[in-house]
Amino acid sequence: MAYKENQLTLPLLTSIVAAVLGSLQIGYQTGNINPPARVIEEFFNTTWRSRHNQSIPDHSLTFLWSLSVSIKDFGALLGSLGVKGLADTFGRRNAILIANALSVAGASLMFMSEATASFEVLIVGRLIFGLFCGLVMSLNPLYIQGVSPTNLRGAFATLNQVFFASGILLGMVVGLETVLGTEKYWSLMLSLSLIPATLQYLTLPFCPESPRYLFINRGKEEEAEAALRRLRGNPEMVMKEMEEMREEAAHSETGVTVREFLRKRRYRQPIILVLIINLGSQLSGFNAIINYSTKMFAQSNFDEATYLTLGVGAVNVAFTIVAFFLVERAGRRKLLLAGFLSLAICNLLMTITYSILTIVPFIRNIQVLVVFFLISAYEVGPGPISWFIAAELFDQSARPIAMAFTSMLNWGGKFVLALLFPPLLKICGAYVYLLFMCMALLAFTYTMFRLPETKGRTFDDIAAEFRGAEGIPLHNKTTFNTFT
Repeated sequence: MAYKENQLTLPLLTSIVAAVLGSLQIGYQTGNINPPARVIEEFFNTTWRSRHNQSIPDHSLTFLWSLSVSIKDFGALLGSLGVKGLADTFGRRNAILIANALSVAGASLMFMSEATASFEVLIVGRLIFGLFCGLVMSLNPLYIQGVSPTNLRGAFATLNQVFFASGILLGMVVGLETVLGTEKYWSLMLSLSLIPATLQYLTLPFCPESPRYLFINRGKEEEAEAALRRLRGNPEMVMKEMEEMREEAAHSETGVTVREFLRKRRYRQPIILVLIINLGSQLSGFNAIINYSTKMFAQSNFDEATYLTLGVGAVNVAFTIVAFFLVERAGRRKLLLAGFLSLAICNLLMTITYSILTIVPFIRNIQVLVVFFLISAYEVGPGPISWFIAAELFDQSARPIAMAFTSMLNWGGKFVLALLFPPLLKICGAYVYLLFMCMALLAFTYTMFRLPETKGRTFDDIAAEFRGAEGIPLHNKTTFNTFT
């Protein structure tokens, strides 16, 4: 009897939405820090003056502000190290709930910083929130892909990025001086991520654990089948997926260590793929635009640079939604290839427009369009896919380490770029975008020749492409062609 493979159930949708509430929190705390920069810097100055009876030196203020912004990414880099331990010990769902406590603690400290007249409390709060970021941006894809049916796996994983981008835009809007980014309400504004954190605690505990974790990691076949029945609501789908998990379990090893992960031949090519795709994504110019777009637009003599930055946030959200609908139609490979090639072209155009801006002032309008197109190219492919592709390329036993590796690359890339882009821009000028172009072209080339399509394939089928091989057998199956 045929069954409807794309059947959605309320428990499945609830599980996905409850999980991505964590991404919404991360996006919000990413987007809300720059709009009230002047107000928060004045808080630093007032606090310093109350302690030392003098205004804070400019270099100290610059350092404190840079530290406040970038410490979240550094915390996320550290948090990535705990992904495997939490995910394998407590399960995917419970690990997200444990990590959520860090979000609550971090947001609470940020809220208390003004009342305690301590910028140190604000910085520690952002560091703790960063630990949450590093954990959740890896735990979410692990859980989402563990509960999703094969034909919706990529779309639901992309939803993680949709909520992240939506959080960024929400943070940008709420952080405006005309909303809550004021001297009176800025600390309250920083604490509003407590709302989705609370909603997650009210919903996620009632959602099922990942059936793959229960079956393959814990050997609890009956519990896995019960979780699948709740998620699918279709006995035939449950039987089919249970059989797929039995096949995957037969080929999976238990307790893969970091040393084994790095040495086993079956993981060699997936590791290189994840490395290049993630570095190509993070060093493609997107993060430079997100972090410094307001300053960039102001230097181009736009009077309302802040509102153009809101336009960047809106385009960011719009094209993550486009990716949500395209990822299961076009596939991962095509979206990555189109995205990386478009990013390379955009960075070349950024170099040209930036170089001639002083000679041809009206080119600034073209520059804005290029920025918008660069954002859309990133979010249609490399942005969302780079976060979950590792979960599809590795088997169940290696997946948590692979996702920790992904998180380290992503957050490490963000942290390094936040520190290095301003001095690189001073040294290289417009030609800094050529460095981003080269990274995008490298990622495009390696993706074209080495990445198999994962759309619509079971985890075990994808893992079989790498199992026991030195490289990727591109055309060794009659049922699969890497270039289709």
